[in-house]
Amino acid sequence: MQAKLSTMFQSLRVRNYRLFATGQLVKLIGVWMMFIAQDWLVLELSDNSATALGVVTALQFTPVLLLTLLSGRLADRYDKRMLLFVANAFWTVLALGMSLLVLTDLVQLWHVFAFAALLGTANAVETPVRQAFVSELVGTTLLPNALSLNAAVFNSARIIGPAVAGLAIAAFDVGPVFLFTAVSSIAPLANVVRMRPAELYRKDLPPIGERDSAKIVDGLRYVRRRPDLLLPMVVMSVVGMSLFNFQLTLAALAKTVFHTGAASFGLFSTALAVGALAGALAGTGRRSRPSVWLVLGAAVGCAVFGTLVGFAPAYWLVVTLLLPTGFFMVFFAQAANQRVQLGTDAAFRGRVMSLWVLVFLGTNPVGAPIVGWVAETWGAGASIWIGGLVSLATALLALAWQLRRSGARLRFRVLPMPRFYVVSRPRLLTPTGR
Repeated sequence: MQAKLSTMFQSLRVRNYRLFATGQLVKLIGVWMMFIAQDWLVLELSDNSATALGVVTALQFTPVLLLTLLSGRLADRYDKRMLLFVANAFWTVLALGMSLLVLTDLVQLWHVFAFAALLGTANAVETPVRQAFVSELVGTTLLPNALSLNAAVFNSARIIGPAVAGLAIAAFDVGPVFLFTAVSSIAPLANVVRMRPAELYRKDLPPIGERDSAKIVDGLRYVRRRPDLLLPMVVMSVVGMSLFNFQLTLAALAKTVFHTGAASFGLFSTALAVGALAGALAGTGRRSRPSVWLVLGAAVGCAVFGTLVGFAPAYWLVVTLLLPTGFFMVFFAQAANQRVQLGTDAAFRGRVMSLWVLVFLGTNPVGAPIVGWVAETWGAGASIWIGGLVSLATALLALAWQLRRSGARLRFRVLPMPRFYVVSRPRLLTPTGR
């Protein structure tokens, strides 16, 4: 057990990564508390409108569509550490301003809309840079472990943040929650300053002069020529747009279907995050690039359990189903992330990861208003199971395409444990023996 734990948290031995991970954990706990408080505030200011929640989500992610590819170019041209500092400093100022509006009771719905758009701008710059920066913190060998630990940090915050936020909102209202978010966002700023640039892994990066010529279109052409990168991105774009809107759908489900309070809404998010944390930790032992079959199998599992959540008739059943849904959601996203990042040349990593962030987060502006409208028209449950069925159809089509392209076959085995597995078609020898 000691050896397994040592391997699971191996990247934390690297000082720069340890500073990075701890700063992110503190900040993300505050961020998830703020997301819960923001959703609750929107529902209060909009008379429980699921459409308003969809608008906020769309505004929060629209800058990703507009700015993420530019951010990837910046990441391939300039110092990622400095870019992270600037983006996080902007985020801190935004959070402080919003907390003052809420604490003074001056906040209006349009303030929340504006804050969401500005917050999305900061995230559009910070997220691709942060994704690409991990390889400089730990190097290629530890990169799969570090990426899995990043997901574990993210989902640990999703467990702690919503649970604390639900209790804090019930006890103190939403204002103090926004203030805590502003204070917690100082942690990554301080830790970025404390990093040692000489210990960063930058030997695989091209010289500065060559980086100046990095163009967005070159990154797009690079991905277009790589079906192994393109397939997980396409699947993620559809799943992200149709199913990964739990921030919106769970709030509507808790308030409009089960008529619960903030604490119960926090339990939904916490259950999802507990499963997600397990999914993140399940990938920490990975030391090589995940196969396409692992990625597509996880996508199918995520879609199946997401669909079941939408059909669940009881509160306790929703909480139960959110555990495996969270597991497969993060296991799929992390495996796809690792497949993309470990298959990308260092010179293109910033631009490729910006495209990954675009399909992972940038599809929300398209999907969120539609999901919100479906939730308001046919119910929050329908908005979840419809998205689950769309995701399932996409994953199965991608699996069929990959099987046909590779000439492999899908088989099912009952003993010793029921499971699906892939059998590759043996290569035929030519008359020359090749």
